[in-house]
Amino acid sequence: MSSSIRTIRARALVSAAVVVALTAVAGCNDDGGSKNGKGGKDKASEAPSASGLPSSLTEQKLNWKSCPAPTTLQGAGDAPGSEWQCSTMRVPLDYAKPDGATIDLALIRSEATDQSKRIGSLIFNFGGPGGSGVSTLPGFGADYQRLRARYDLVSFDPRGVGESAGVTCLSDKEADASDAVDGSPDDAAELAAATADQKNFVDACEKNSAKVLPHVDTVSAARDMDLMRQVLGDKKLHYFGISYGTELGGVYAHLYPKNVGRAVFDAVVDPTEDPERGNFGQAKGFQLALDNYLKDCAKKGLTCPLGSDPDKAEKTIISLLKRLDKNPLPTRSGRELTQDQAVGGIAAALYSKDSWQYLTMGLTEALQAKQGNILLLMSDSMAGRDENGHYSNIGPANVAINCVDDKQRYTVADVKAKLPEYRKASPVFGEFLAWGMLSCQDWPVAGKTDHPEVSAPGSAPILVVGNTGDPATPYEGARKMAKGLGEGVGVELTNKGEGHGAYNGGSKCTTAVVDDYLLNGKVPADGKVCS
Repeated sequence: MSSSIRTIRARALVSAAVVVALTAVAGCNDDGGSKNGKGGKDKASEAPSASGLPSSLTEQKLNWKSCPAPTTLQGAGDAPGSEWQCSTMRVPLDYAKPDGATIDLALIRSEATDQSKRIGSLIFNFGGPGGSGVSTLPGFGADYQRLRARYDLVSFDPRGVGESAGVTCLSDKEADASDAVDGSPDDAAELAAATADQKNFVDACEKNSAKVLPHVDTVSAARDMDLMRQVLGDKKLHYFGISYGTELGGVYAHLYPKNVGRAVFDAVVDPTEDPERGNFGQAKGFQLALDNYLKDCAKKGLTCPLGSDPDKAEKTIISLLKRLDKNPLPTRSGRELTQDQAVGGIAAALYSKDSWQYLTMGLTEALQAKQGNILLLMSDSMAGRDENGHYSNIGPANVAINCVDDKQRYTVADVKAKLPEYRKASPVFGEFLAWGMLSCQDWPVAGKTDHPEVSAPGSAPILVVGNTGDPATPYEGARKMAKGLGEGVGVELTNKGEGHGAYNGGSKCTTAVVDDYLLNGKVPADGKVCS
């Protein structure tokens, strides 16, 4: 959620990079062949066979080597440790032309520590869309050490992301200028500036990435994963999808139900919503998370800069944002904290309860010291901007994937009609998310679907984990996904907690249930609740 109308659109924003940046401030067989008792082979639900691909792709050998440091497009940072290996895998640019041009996908893995009990590869997608799995997985490797005992931990940059034919648009300086444009226009002049900025961005994407823009859709990414499964030597796809990664996993299950092994969806996207309803759901979700933060802050007494009354605290934040609309705060970097960047910084901190302390620090600095350093840092983490002023491609990739997936195109009139509803749902976030409906305006590639298809009859059980306090993918989406996957496939687990995602979010119960499923094949009762 940043200042541009295009990047506010965040159907399932990636949380991993945000958390890293904030902490920097201060019944299955061992081969994964799940038995779900659904009977014999159903040709109607068979996957599109990857055997239609040339052998040069299906029989390729991966050349695993020590990993370099992540590139700027991947988000930069230090090289991971010696337990990590990197490679590339060739995939068709266009699956309608399997013998045509190819692109390379960037992969990373850490091999299972107990090879005698190895189940296979466990492939992660951390969301976005637009998040680099290559740069993200090592940063969270410690969270998955128990799973690493029996799985090779594997992730990748999906097509259009990072070093997998990453979509590029604006230069760093142009991106900074775009980030300063008001994304919640109050008058005709601000609206004209915002729409001109959007057109400039679209033109830059088309100029720099026209070849890949039609082919970064989620269906193609799911087909990439099935090719990856084969190349890695796995009979079944074992998968851990987070945020947008749950949508990607649902699409995979629909295409390849017989190839699903042990799969977990955490921080679940509602597959029934169109982009407008998705944005509206986020407005309510972020508002709920903010309300919960304000109640928690109020209990801390003098250490809370907003006081002991949550309602007054919200009004204090709204007042701060109104002041920032006309008078941005200075920062040590020489840049200013705008209203939109403050909203982005607040949203970033709500992705994890562990980050609430940084939100308190940021608000204290803004309200008392009249400085915007911490909130700007948090906003930058959402936008993929590092301390040197370089941007990853999470923003361009997010827009490109969303816009090629979704048929819907909204107008200024659509936004204005919805603004009252959005403002009522969230006085802090509603207006910004309403204007985010314009993120695909003027996009040069038509969208493909009204909403993702996730029905997966014949699939092994998929564990669907919903967190009651999730701001970015509201809890209700888990139930919709479980229902969409189909009876006997979607198994819902509720986590009563805060933050975007539940695994390793503080509930020993949830972590234990997920681990028991992935490691031992034990499927919990549908509807189980963890606190």
